[in-house]
Amino acid sequence: MTAVDFGFSVEARDGMARAGHVRTARGVIRTPAFMPVGTAATVKAAWPETVRKAGADILLGNTYHLMLRPGAERVARLGGLHKFMNWPHPILTDSGGFQVMSLSSLRKITEEGVTFRSHHDGSSHAMSPERSIEIQRLLDSDIAMQLDECVALPASRDETARAMELSLRWARRSKDAFLASAPPPGRAIFGIVQGGTEFDLRRASAEGLVEIGFPGYALGGLAVGEPQPVMFETIAATTPHLPQDRPRYLMGVGKPSDIVGAVARGIDMFDCVIPTRSGRNGQAFTRQGTLNIRNAKHAEDQGPLDSRCHCPACRDYSRAYIHHLVKSQEILGAMLMTAHNLTYYQDLMVGLRSAIRRGRLAAFVEAFEAGGADY
Repeated sequence: MTAVDFGFSVEARDGMARAGHVRTARGVIRTPAFMPVGTAATVKAAWPETVRKAGADILLGNTYHLMLRPGAERVARLGGLHKFMNWPHPILTDSGGFQVMSLSSLRKITEEGVTFRSHHDGSSHAMSPERSIEIQRLLDSDIAMQLDECVALPASRDETARAMELSLRWARRSKDAFLASAPPPGRAIFGIVQGGTEFDLRRASAEGLVEIGFPGYALGGLAVGEPQPVMFETIAATTPHLPQDRPRYLMGVGKPSDIVGAVARGIDMFDCVIPTRSGRNGQAFTRQGTLNIRNAKHAEDQGPLDSRCHCPACRDYSRAYIHHLVKSQEILGAMLMTAHNLTYYQDLMVGLRSAIRRGRLAAFVEAFEAGGADY
């Protein structure tokens, strides 16, 4: 149904968790995978080679932001997103729907799509399933996402059902537009399961998407304020209704504990701004938990952020120096903290993949929760 060079293989299972590979024309993605977020064609405060050395196989780009600035047509004229940002490896682009709903003012949703005003300058724009796919094809991403409507939680059941049903209709239009664009080999489009925390709506959405048929499936509309146990319950209630031979992507998630719990419930792919945003704000993720490098106790600490980390920040610099940089608002501080957090997240994925392949995921989760996991 899609380009023959795109594929997914599950090579090991441990309970509901899977380890395998997503194959694209631009490279292989090891799963479970974490995608650093390159919102505006850059992972903030990180060189592309830093992101790659941290262990990332794939990045996420944002359709909404790139359509507004510098413009998808301009990126296409300049050779596509990969060349533009010097990242020759796989890229997934989201549809722009979430940002339209959360950032834009004076938005209006109809069957045709959504009209909205830019959060930059108030200019008027329209986004339909067809236009979203057109933008993503101009960017030439390896994985495109359908346009969907993501309602903010809590929401009424009626509102959640309405948005889910509209998203299903938009899913078919998105797929049709994607296929009509004659994508080169190795590209794919994913459908997005909606339905809030209503299990029957999630099932209906999943079954509707499977009937349409996609190379991969995402769970949208989670990690938007609901308690973590509710998110986990919703994932566990949804993944059994998705094909075993297609990748599953949990959008916008999350904290390390979110990722560990979601992997155990059958999720293969993740993205989130947390590691980069936290790094720029002085928070580091370590095997012993999070630390705030701004705290005075680090001012004369000559040890690394994490003694088991191999990133440049931990290898070459002390907590005391990074504390000084961050307190002084030096750009290098943000870069070192970002490099560390990206490495931590990728090391966590390595640990999860290894644990699944060894049939040791339960022990890994127990050790992770106790602060002693090996990754």
